[in-house]
Amino acid sequence: MTTQSETQKNRAQIIATLGPASNSREVFSAMVAAGLDVVRLNFAWGGLDERAQQVAMIREVAASVGKKIPIIQDLPGPRVQETVGHTYDQAGAALTEQDKKSIEFGAAQQLEYLALSFVGSATDVVLCRRIVAEAGGSQKIIAKIERKVALEHIDAIIAASDAIMIARGDLGNEVPLEEIPFIEADILARTRTAGKPVITATQMLFSMIDHPTPSRAEVTDVEYAVAHGSDVVMLSDETAVGKYPVEAVEAMRRIIEATERHEGVVGLHAL
Repeated sequence: MTTQSETQKNRAQIIATLGPASNSREVFSAMVAAGLDVVRLNFAWGGLDERAQQVAMIREVAASVGKKIPIIQDLPGPRVQETVGHTYDQAGAALTEQDKKSIEFGAAQQLEYLALSFVGSATDVVLCRRIVAEAGGSQKIIAKIERKVALEHIDAIIAASDAIMIARGDLGNEVPLEEIPFIEADILARTRTAGKPVITATQMLFSMIDHPTPSRAEVTDVEYAVAHGSDVVMLSDETAVGKYPVEAVEAMRRIIEATERHEGVVGLHAL
């Protein structure tokens, strides 16, 4: 993890999630050309053979353009079928057996980052780090903030993690939606103070799943995140299953550049 000045970055970075809409070398290469910086692989779906193929493709494209493209393995955690208000097993540990197998895969593939789902305390991060080490891995840990209890321990979680992801989708199931922007701004401020990178995620350009341009509200949402110090913004379904994955990356890049041009905002960190 390096500072913006060390990497000479002049904008916040873009994470794009790989999926059926973006699995081909042609589409992925176009996304890289459009401004993609980091790739997220969602380990909640698909098998490890498919993940290995994706990793190989990402690295082939990265080598062909002479660009380092870090890979985040996003663990599913104790996720269960959605019921009203809950999307995870509140009685289960933060790491499941499936997670542990995924960690072993990430270690063998030398993936750069691991996103830990449904973090409740710093203890979850410490346990994950131990399992990574036991698997011989070196993945840095991104704590996903998506539970109300995590907000109660946010400073300790930030201290224990290598980076923070504000996962607003599941978090919105636990706190009033109208509170999310204030929670987001608070986490951004705390994480910046701690000198750790922070990612803002979930439905940033959601309408672009079906439309080639974002809504005005979505543009404002991304600009709010960047202006308040988000080092990285993430595309999920927009690039994984959407009709316009390349256009979504292009739109995100333009919004970031416009925000930083008008506000003079430059993130502190880069993945």
